[in-house]
Amino acid sequence: MKKRILCFGDSNTYGSNPAGGRFDAETRYPMRMAALLGPDYTVLEEGLGGRTVCFDDPVEGGYKSGAAYLPPCLLSHNPLDLVILMLGTNDAKQRFGMNAHTIAQSLQQLVMQVRLYGMNAVGDRPRCLIVAPPHIGENLPHTGLIENFGAQAIETSHGFAKEYLKISRIQKADFLDAAQVCSPSERDAVHLTAQGHLALAGALAAKVRALLEG
Repeated sequence: MKKRILCFGDSNTYGSNPAGGRFDAETRYPMRMAALLGPDYTVLEEGLGGRTVCFDDPVEGGYKSGAAYLPPCLLSHNPLDLVILMLGTNDAKQRFGMNAHTIAQSLQQLVMQVRLYGMNAVGDRPRCLIVAPPHIGENLPHTGLIENFGAQAIETSHGFAKEYLKISRIQKADFLDAAQVCSPSERDAVHLTAQGHLALAGALAAKVRALLEG
């Protein structure tokens, strides 16, 4: 039976192109990862621009809370062998008043939801891989996204890896730091380029094999 992986995230999982629009499926990291993993895997994309860990957005509108959407998402996609969570960048926006520590604390809700609502083919709980998002670029103040995020978001994003690693240990989840393998585009300081998607896909494919085949 094929191993099933759910990628749950924000605009970088959706595949937002820094130049506008959306990258095609062959470019987006979930499907690039699927190609690297081969025919024994099914990869499911659940990316949404503006998605947060736990907030609906007073500016961008409702349906942005990952905590609100993840339970029915899991139930609709079961059975699952692995759930990959990459969220937190949008929670760093100045209007939410969050730092890396509090964002990581709220991410625990999603890990617990994976354990509560997720199930694999033999009735066990799927593994959960927490991915610390790429850093927000230092050039953010010179992009059109500065008013949305605020300059403090750069520092917040640099704290993700340390705080997410703590949560992964507490929750006995798996961990990967995306900032070690990819960076956002110079154009908007937030979204990955095609090269960034390729790099992240490669790192994730290697991690997935180690988790599910090791």
